[in-house]
Amino acid sequence: MGANHSREDLELSDSEEYEEETEKEDEEEEDYHDAKDKSSERRPKTPSSVDEVEARLKALKLKYPSSTQTPNLKNPVKLYLHIGGNTPVAKWVLSNKLTSYSFIKSAQIEQQGDDEDEEEEEEEQEGEDSWWVLKVGSKIRVRVTPEIQLKTFCDQRRVDFVANGVWAMKFFTNEDYKGFVAKFQDCLFENTYGYESNEENKVKVYGKDFIGWANPQAADDSMWEDAEDTLFKSPEPKTPTPASRGGQDLREEFEEAANGGIQSLALGALDNSFLVGESGIQVVKNFAHGIQGKGVCVNFDYKKGGSGLVHSTPKKALLMRAETNMLLMSPMMDSGKPHTTGLHQLDIETGKVVTEWRFGKDGTDITMRDIANDSKGAQLDPTGSTFLGLDDNRLCRWDMRDRKGIVQDIANASTPVLNWTQGHQFSRGTNFQCFASTGDGSIVVGSLDGKIRLYSSSSMRQAKTAFPGLGSPITHVDVTFDGKWILGTTDTYLILICTLFTDKDGRAKTGFAGRMGNRISAPRLLKLNPLDSHLAGVNNKFRNAQFSWVTENGKQERHLVATVGKFSVIWNFQQVKNGSHECYRNQEGLKSCYCYKIVLKDDSIVDSRFMHEKFAVTDSPEAPLVIATPLKVSSFSISSRR
Repeated sequence: MGANHSREDLELSDSEEYEEETEKEDEEEEDYHDAKDKSSERRPKTPSSVDEVEARLKALKLKYPSSTQTPNLKNPVKLYLHIGGNTPVAKWVLSNKLTSYSFIKSAQIEQQGDDEDEEEEEEEQEGEDSWWVLKVGSKIRVRVTPEIQLKTFCDQRRVDFVANGVWAMKFFTNEDYKGFVAKFQDCLFENTYGYESNEENKVKVYGKDFIGWANPQAADDSMWEDAEDTLFKSPEPKTPTPASRGGQDLREEFEEAANGGIQSLALGALDNSFLVGESGIQVVKNFAHGIQGKGVCVNFDYKKGGSGLVHSTPKKALLMRAETNMLLMSPMMDSGKPHTTGLHQLDIETGKVVTEWRFGKDGTDITMRDIANDSKGAQLDPTGSTFLGLDDNRLCRWDMRDRKGIVQDIANASTPVLNWTQGHQFSRGTNFQCFASTGDGSIVVGSLDGKIRLYSSSSMRQAKTAFPGLGSPITHVDVTFDGKWILGTTDTYLILICTLFTDKDGRAKTGFAGRMGNRISAPRLLKLNPLDSHLAGVNNKFRNAQFSWVTENGKQERHLVATVGKFSVIWNFQQVKNGSHECYRNQEGLKSCYCYKIVLKDDSIVDSRFMHEKFAVTDSPEAPLVIATPLKVSSFSISSRR
C-alpha cells in the first residue's frame, strides 16, 4: 500500500449548505460549480484558500446578506463541516453562514439542547471541577484540550478542529482570528496546568530557562539550523502539502503472513529479525528490501521452577550478545500500572529459555516496567551482559554475571537474582514511563507529567537536563545516536527536542553532558491534521514514535515513524528541522509539522520500525520500513526518486 492522501485542505464553499437550502441557493451552487469546472484545468495542485473561493463567488455576483459583510454579533464566524472522509467525494459544506463562538467555564461537556440562543450565563460554572469549553452555536460543545487537534491557517483567518467530526471556522477579520487563537491558548494552558494563563504562572510551569516553550517567538532557534547536516539535506517539495499526495515513493517489497498474534517486533542488525507472538518467536530473514519469513518458529519452552513468574506472551523482547540471546519480559497490570518481577533469557540458537531472572536489590524483590539496551548498538556486542531497567521511581543497570565470580545463593529460590550494578531509587514523584539510550550510553527518560530527563552515561542519580512537560504524558521516547535530538510520544502529538547548546567557553554540547542554561530552543510538534486524526479513530493514539536506526558516528537519521491505529505515519527528519519549511509559515505557538506520509493497513498496527542502516540500498538512501499487524508483517522501501 502506498501513502494515504489527505483531503483536509479542500476548498470551503459557501454554496454547499449542510442545512436545508432555498431554490436560490441551489441556483447559486450550480453557477459556482459551472465556474469551478471551467477553471479546473488552471487549478493549482494545492487547493485554494478560503479567501480565493470567496473571491470567485463574489466574481459570480452572488448575493451576500449584508450581515455576512459586517455581522452585528459577538464573536461571529462561519462554520463548515467536512463530509466524505478521505473518499473522492469528500468536501467541506457550509453548516452555518453566521454563528458565534464562546469559551465557557463549565463542568459539563454534553450539549444541553439545540437552542442556539441559549444564555451563556446559565452555563457558567466556577469550581474545582470546571474547565474551559469551546461552544460554537448549538452544534459544538467540546472541552479545550490537545485532543481537538486545532490547526491554524493565519493567511485564511481559519481554524480546523475535531469535535465529533471535522469542523472549520472562518473569521471575518484578522482581529477576530487572532483574538480566538489567543483565548484558545489561554484556555488550553489553564485546562492543562490548573493555573490562569499569565507570565508569572508560565514561569512557574516551564521554569525561567524554558520560557521559550511558552513564548516560541522569543526562543532561540539557531541550534536547529546549526544542527542541520547539509550532506543529508532533502530538497524542498515544489508544492508542500499536509500529507503525501500519492504513494510513489513508498514501495511495498514483501508481505508475510505471521503464525498469529504478533505482540512485538525485534529487528536485528545482522542476519535475522524476530516476530514475538502468542505461539512463540518467528524468525525472519533480513534483506536489503525488508524482512521475509524463513519458516522457522521458536516455541516458548520455559524452564520448570518455582520462580512464580507469569509465563504469558512477552510484551517486550530485547536482543543481546550479537543477537544470539533475547530477554523476554511480560509486564502485568498491577494497580493499573504494568510491572514485572523478572524476565526470561532465551538462547535463540537452541530455542530454549536458559534462565529465569528475578529483579532484586538488598535482598528484596523489586519490579521493573521496561528494559533497554545499554546503548544504540549494544545488541551487537557478543560479550554484552548488562542492560538498563526502569520502574516508576527507579533507573538502573542490571548485570547477568555473578558478582565477583561467586555463584549466587539460590537455595531458597530456583531463580537467580540479577546484579544491580548502577542506578538510583528516587524517593517519589518521578513517575517514569519510558526510556532509551544514545550511542555512547547516555539515557533519556520520559515521565507521566510530560517531563523528559537526560542522564549522562556515568550517573543515574541526577539528570543533567530536565525539559518541562507540555501537559501530556510521555508514553514512548527515542533519541538519535549522537544524542542531539529527542523524540517523545504523547497520545495526540509527537514532540521533537534539540538538546544542543553552547557552553560558556563557546563549545557545542548536548544536554546529556551539561546544564543547558537559558539558550534552549523551543521544541517542535509533529501532528496529524484534524481530518486524519478523526479518521484514525477516537480511541487510537500515537504509539512508539522513533527515529530510523543508525549505529555509527557521523551518520544522521533520516526519518521519523509512529503508529496510530491502522496508520503508520512517516516524517522526513530534515524537513521537520528546516525552520523555513512551508508548514511553519503563519503558525501560532509552537511550530507544528503536518507534512507526512501515511501507510494504511487493514488491521491495527502493532509496530512500525526502520531496519538498520546497513540494509539501505543504492536507490533508497533509507533502510526499509517494517510494519507489523497481529497477522501480517510488511516491508516498504522509500525510494530516492524526487
